[in-house]
Amino acid sequence: MVNFLTGIFRAKTRSLLAMAGIAVGAFAVSVISTIGAAGTQQVGAAMDSMGIDTLLIRPADNVAGAVLSERELDFVRETDGVFEAMPLESSVSEVKILSRRLESYIWGVDKSAGSLISLEAIHGRLICGADVSQRARVCVIDEKFALESYGRSNIVGKKINVLLGGRYCEFEVVGVARSGLSPLQGMLSNIVPDFVYIPITTMQLLTGRTTYDKIAVRLSGESPNAPEDIIERLEKYRGCPDGYVCNNLLAQKSQLDGIMDTVTAALSLVAGISLVVAGISVMTTMMMSVSERRREIGVKKALGAKNSDICTEFLLESVTLTFFGSIAGIAAGLFVSGIGCVIAKIPFSADVPSLVVSAVVSAAIGAVFGAYPAAKAARLDPAEALRV
Repeated sequence: MVNFLTGIFRAKTRSLLAMAGIAVGAFAVSVISTIGAAGTQQVGAAMDSMGIDTLLIRPADNVAGAVLSERELDFVRETDGVFEAMPLESSVSEVKILSRRLESYIWGVDKSAGSLISLEAIHGRLICGADVSQRARVCVIDEKFALESYGRSNIVGKKINVLLGGRYCEFEVVGVARSGLSPLQGMLSNIVPDFVYIPITTMQLLTGRTTYDKIAVRLSGESPNAPEDIIERLEKYRGCPDGYVCNNLLAQKSQLDGIMDTVTAALSLVAGISLVVAGISVMTTMMMSVSERRREIGVKKALGAKNSDICTEFLLESVTLTFFGSIAGIAAGLFVSGIGCVIAKIPFSADVPSLVVSAVVSAAIGAVFGAYPAAKAARLDPAEALRV
C-alpha cells in the first residue's frame, strides 16, 4: 500500500496531470448524465401534472367525414369509464400586448380546463361556465406570458389583442395560471410557446368553426376498454373506419422517457471516449515511472520481491490515479450541474448508476492501460536494472 502511494507522490505534477485527464472525461459524463436525469424527471413531472389518465381524441388525417362536434362529445361523455370530457380547439396566432407582438398558442377550452389540462389559477380565476355560455371575450394566460410582457405575474384586468379569424380581437385577462407545462416552458423558453386560454365558444364564433380539434377525456378507471369503446362508437356513428385516433399520454410519456434515456446514454458514451484517451496519458505516465524507477525495481527484486509483487504495485498505482481522478471529475460535474439547476430553477437529480459506472470504468481503464507498464516492470532483470 505504502509502496504504490510513494510512487504517486514522488512525481506529483505528472500524477496530477494524469488524474486531470481522467477527471475531465468523468466530469463530462457526470454533467451529461445529471442533466439527462434532471430533464427526464422534469418532463415526467410535467406530464404527470397534466393527468396521465387523460386521452386525446382527434380525427385521423385525410379521412373524409371524421369530425368532432357536439354530438361526438356527447357520445364520448356517455361511454362507460369516462369521468369527464372537454372539447379543445387550438391555433398558433399572434398576440399584441403593450408594444409587443408575441407568437402564442391559443386554446379554446371550457370550464373543465382546470382538471383536464391541470390549470391552476395563481391570480384571478379560470374560464367558467358563464364565460362559455355568454361567449365572453375573456382569457387566462400563463405565468410566463405575464412575466414576459409586464415583468410581473399578476396582470388581471389588463387587455390583450388576439389575432383570430383574420382580425385582432380584444380580450380581458381574468386570470393568470400555472399549467403542467410551466416547468418545461421555463427550461425551453425558446421552444415551448406562451399559452392563452379563451372560451371555446368564443373561439368558434371568431373563427367561424362549429367543430373541435380534439376532445380531452379523463377516465374513471372503471372500464379498461374505454379508449377502444370511444373510438368504436365514433367510427360507427360517422361510418368512418379508422377515422379517429386516441392518444394516450401514458404511452407518450413512456416513449419520451425512452428517447431521453437513449440520447443521454449516447452523449455519455461520446463523453466516455475522453476517458479512453486519458487512459493513454496514464499509460505514458506509468511507462515513465517504470523507466525512472528501474534501479528501485532491481533492488526490490534482489531482496526477494516477486514479479507478481512488482506488477501489483504498478497496477495499483495506475488504478489509484484513474479512480481518484474520476471521483474528482464526478464531484466537479455534480457541483456544476447543481449550480445549473439552481439557475434554471429545476429540481436537482443525479443519475447515480451512471456515476458509479463511470467510476468503475475509470478504474478499469487504469488497470487496462497500466497492465503493459506493470508487466514491463515485472519482467526487468535485477542485474540489468541495478546497472542503471
